[in-house]
Amino acid sequence: MARISRSSLLTLEAYAKIRQSSKAAAIAHRRRRSVHLGEHLTLQFEDEATIRRQIQEMLHIEKMFDEDGIQAEIDAYAELVPDGSNWKATMLIEFPDPHERKRELARLIGVEDRMFVDVEGHPRVYAVADEDLDRENAEKTSAVHFVRFEFGAAAREAVRAGAGVKLGCDHTAYPAHVSIEAETLASLAGDLS
Repeated sequence: MARISRSSLLTLEAYAKIRQSSKAAAIAHRRRRSVHLGEHLTLQFEDEATIRRQIQEMLHIEKMFDEDGIQAEIDAYAELVPDGSNWKATMLIEFPDPHERKRELARLIGVEDRMFVDVEGHPRVYAVADEDLDRENAEKTSAVHFVRFEFGAAAREAVRAGAGVKLGCDHTAYPAHVSIEAETLASLAGDLS
């Protein structure tokens, strides 16, 4: 899998020149790699391209030129790039109304640990969530989590060979599942080696 390094990033000047012209393609790529689970939960599956764009955006916004700062941004995001045996995703819990959001985030404590992927003919794979830091407390969960789905060799091969795959959640307050669409699954299969 491609790794992001200082030398593989565009300079701030070079990125500024292509930032707007490349935005539509970046949004389309992100959309192709997103799965909506019910009305309020979205998983945005990351890859080298989505994380590279995120790093370039952070450097652009912060006007960061110094080597240590650039490396800190790379280090902060690099773990979100899949390594060939897994899918990694940003999980968003979305409730537009702030009062409803507060209530639902309290009901959804632990939801990130109840996310799963079912690869046809293989055991269910549950998410490993928030490896960098805990994102919930006794009162509520966070609206954003980072999850990893780790696949065995046989499941990886099945995904690459075209097996059906479902994304789901078996949290008591949010039971849901959805088949991953073919275009999205084709993109995600490329993350597995």
